[in-house]
Formats: sequence, C-alpha cells, structure tokens
Amino acid sequence: MSKDLEGRVALVTGGGSGIGRAIALAYARAGARVVVSDIAEPGGNETVAQVAAAGATACFVRADTSSPADNERLVAEAVKRYGALHVACNNAGVGGTGTDVGDHALDEWQRIIGINLSGVFYGMRYQIPAMLAAGGGAIVNMASILGQVGFRGHSAYVAAKHGVVGLTRAAALEYATRGIRVNAVGPAFIETPLLANLPAEARAALVGLHPIARLGRPEEVAELVLWLSSDKASFVTSSYYPVDGGYPAQ
Repeated sequence: MSKDLEGRVALVTGGGSGIGRAIALAYARAGARVVVSDIAEPGGNETVAQVAAAGATACFVRADTSSPADNERLVAEAVKRYGALHVACNNAGVGGTGTDVGDHALDEWQRIIGINLSGVFYGMRYQIPAMLAAGGGAIVNMASILGQVGFRGHSAYVAAKHGVVGLTRAAALEYATRGIRVNAVGPAFIETPLLANLPAEARAALVGLHPIARLGRPEEVAELVLWLSSDKASFVTSSYYPVDGGYPAQ
C-alpha cells in the first residue's frame, strides 16, 4: 500500500469501533501517526493495539465530542505527542430513537444534535487552528445518506447530518485559500456494531433499501475517507461524497 500520509498526524473521533476503527487503520497503513478518540476506552485501546500490530504508531485519547473542552484537549494532546495535526476525521456519532417529531423527547434531540452536529463544529473549531499552524491539512466530516434524504422517525439524526453537510461546505469556503480542505462523506447503512443486534426482519428491510442488495462495510467507507485525506484529492474541497450502494437512486 502506498504511504499517502507518510509523516502526517491524523486524528479520528469515534475510533473505537466500526467505521472509525477502519479509518484509523487505513490512516495507519498509509503512514500516518494516528490519534484515536472515543468515549469507550476499551474499544479505543483495541484500535490502538490493532494499529500497533500492523507496525504503525497510534495513541488513544478519551474525549466526548459533544464537549468543546474535550475537543480542545484532544487536539492539544495530538500536537503535544506528535508535534502537529495534519488530518482529522470527525466520525463520532449516535443514532436516533425512532420517534416522530411531535413526540420527540427534548433531551434526546439535544443529545443527538450535540454529538452529531455540534461535535463536528467543536472538532473543526480546534482542529483548524492547529492545521493552520502546521501549514495546512485535510478534514473529513462523517455525514450520512440521511444528510441528503429524509427518514421517518429520525428527525434529529436527519437534521444533524444535513447540518454536517452545510457546515462542511461553509468551512471549506472559508479555508480554501489557506491550505485546508474540508469534505463530507455520506455512508448508507454499514455493517457496524450499531446494526449487529437488529432482528432479522429489520436487517432484511435495511438491506432492501440498497440497490446493491447488501449493507456496506466499514473498510469501504474508510477507503473513501483516506483518499479525501490525501494529496490525491488535492483539488477536492466542499464536496459531499456518498458511499451508499445506490440508496437514493430508487
């Protein structure tokens, strides 16, 4: 594998499992030193162990992305340990509750928006100054196919992911001439721990939403994120890239 991120420092939130873990491993294989962040320490430490087993360098920093202070500390720790920050993937997120808007619990709305949307803003708020100090960088924000279409019963999640796409585009315009590229990735339903315990009927219904007739794999999302994070995508910014098995085409 080519070392497209050789000598760079990359940060991944929600790196303790699923898509985040796959991204951390992809960054490591590409030569980056990786800062893995999650609220789940066992999962984050396992990701670091897998990176080390692959012969690369990583560390774990526990952080809650819905906390501005945690995001500030996370970036500071990355710079302290490895000297700079060049790449960040704001991947951490939570699902919705299956509740219609008129019945939606207010605290649940705040929780989902706080992690899935505000968490991305807080991440970039502290990542961008560090990247400017390093001479530039690349940010990939994890949106969703639900950042482009609606989905019954998940208004907070849909709103947050639409917001991530808009936030990505605004930030990309602001820093386009200052050496920082910002893009968003929109997975459809992916084989992650969040879906592992679904009943067979519910799982079959999700598969049926994808013309490709299966769920995606974390590694398929990670390959796209890696490309957007590398100089191979040097003329790409403010874009939303789906990895969705044809979900919105039907």
